[in-house]
Amino acid sequence: MNKKIKQILAMVGVIFLVGLYVMTFIFALIKSPNSTNLFKASFYATIVIPILIYAYKLIFNYLKKK
Repeated sequence: MNKKIKQILAMVGVIFLVGLYVMTFIFALIKSPNSTNLFKASFYATIVIPILIYAYKLIFNYLKKK
């Protein structure tokens, strides 16, 4: 992969994760009937998405070596 493409994908990932953190914070502060469910979903995504990205990266590197 080209270095420029990797940098762009990394920036998109950082922006996405920061957006998740901001949404989690906002959902924790708003007073709405759905805010609890939105907070739980956002908190779950904040934890699970980076783990999945890391797992995909490990699998890709493993398959790339073979």
